[in-house]
Parts: sequence; C-alpha cells; structure tokens
Amino acid sequence: MTAPHLPRARTITPHQGTAVARGDRLRFPLDDAALEAVVRASLDEDHAFEDLTTLATVRSERRAHAGIVARQPGTIAGIPLAVTAFRLLDPHVTIRVDADDGTAVSAGTQVLRIAGSARAILSAERVALNWLQRLSGIATLTARYVAAIRGTGAVIVDTRKTTPGWRQLEKYAVRAGGGGNHRAHLASAILIKDNHLAAVDGDVALAVQRSRAFAPRGVRVEVECDTAEQADAALSARADAILLDNMSVDDLRACVERIAGRALVEASGGVTLETVRAIAETGVDWISVGALTHSARALDLSLEFETPL
Repeated sequence: MTAPHLPRARTITPHQGTAVARGDRLRFPLDDAALEAVVRASLDEDHAFEDLTTLATVRSERRAHAGIVARQPGTIAGIPLAVTAFRLLDPHVTIRVDADDGTAVSAGTQVLRIAGSARAILSAERVALNWLQRLSGIATLTARYVAAIRGTGAVIVDTRKTTPGWRQLEKYAVRAGGGGNHRAHLASAILIKDNHLAAVDGDVALAVQRSRAFAPRGVRVEVECDTAEQADAALSARADAILLDNMSVDDLRACVERIAGRALVEASGGVTLETVRAIAETGVDWISVGALTHSARALDLSLEFETPL
C-alpha cells in the first residue's frame, strides 16, 4: 500500500469542545453528552480512575507525550472516542489529530499525538485503543469491499448484525470505510423475511399489502426472496426493494434482468471479498455484508509512550 495523502493535522486544545474531534467528511452519530457518557462508561468499566499500577508508579505532576501509531495499513474510525477518553482523564490534555476518521493510513502512520498528564495517558490508553482498533477494523474491512467493486455501480451496505449497544458507532465505521447503511433498526424500514412469510403461509402479496397499509408514508417495503418465483411475486405486489438471498451469480443476473429497474435489488448471503466483484457485476444495486460488523478484525494500533515532558 502506498502512503496516502493525509489531511492537514489539527490540534485540539483544552478550550475547544469535543465536537472539533470529529472528522470533517463524516457526521459522528453521538452528540457531546452521549459521547462523553459512552466513553465514561468504558473508563469506569476498566476502573481507569483507580488505575493501581499507574497511581503507584507515576508521580501525579509528571507530564508526558505519546503517539498512537498504525502498525498496519487501514482506514481510521473512532477518533472522537479516543480523544474523549484522554480528555476525561486529563481535562487539560492537548491532542493533535494527524488522521481523521475515514482516512486511509499506511503502516507507521501516526494517528494521534497526545500531550498531558502521564497518568492520564497511561490510564486511558486501553479504552482509547479498544474503540479505535474495533471501529477502524470495521472501516478497513468495509474499504476493502468498496475497493473490490469499484466501477460497478453497486453499493456495499451493512446489516443489523452488530454488537449490542454499539450499533450507531459500528454503522458509522462502515460509513468511514466508504460503505452505506441498511436499516438502522427495526422501525426504520420494512424487510419481510422468510419467517415473516412463513407466518402468512408464504403469501408475498398479502405481506406486502399489510405492510403498505401499516407503514407510515415513505417507508421502504422490501421482500427477501430465495427464488425467482418469489421475486416475481414481490415485484407484482409492488415492493420497493427485493432482496435476493443466497442466489448464484447466474440466478442473480437473471433476476436483475427480470426486475429491469422496477425495484431496487439487493444481494445478500455468503458474500466474500473473493465473490463480491462477480455479484456486483450482475447489476444489483446493493450488496449487504454482515461480516463488515460481525467479523471485522481489529486494526493493529499502538500507543507509543515517549520521553516525559
């Protein structure tokens, strides 16, 4: 991977609000109060304010600087959470952001530079890295899928297979990697799946009719289809979108031709980096990939504690 062009570094001082720690190209999903609450809960879980090792070994007045560095290529996500972790331990900390969320970095790139209380840096280290590594891992995997289908017209989207309590942040990380978001939650759109159809004796038309009557105006109605016949039924029922589940590339292509733009077409099920290009080339609009959030490996980042100030 060649070294990417990084945006100009920016420094966050103690007098600036948390909001300035957010990437310029992405809208972070939490407001300042929610962001602080999430990070404080993480620090409390780790008893970071009662760090026995650091309190025992490091004098309270000692100041230091450190850098968070990428040990492998990837895409960054989670900067606001890391910044908040250090700030909650040291309200006077100064942080320079060298790689905002959504930035592709090469191995050896410094992501953050922190100056402040040595105790705070050491006690916040693990929580800051946990957030950054997890979300950057999702962004990195998403970016790989997005790159694999570039030029096809298809869009990589996530699913609801997220870590409980982390959904907003994990879906944000997908956006940081260049992907799109499918349903945010069960109340944001209608997706009639196989078990819903089983509950209405397989009657696709009835399921769509009931959905139209119940849902607020403008809510998308999508039907999961395992066969071309189900897709035909969903199209006849005037579904807005048709999810083609676990179909072969040939079957996907045939269904796309039959649907002919009359509904949005989503492909899902068993999608891998090895197969995603062929799926995209069938002409589907969306490719949903649960692995983006349930199987992404954490990006290898480390905090390098440097000579005390």
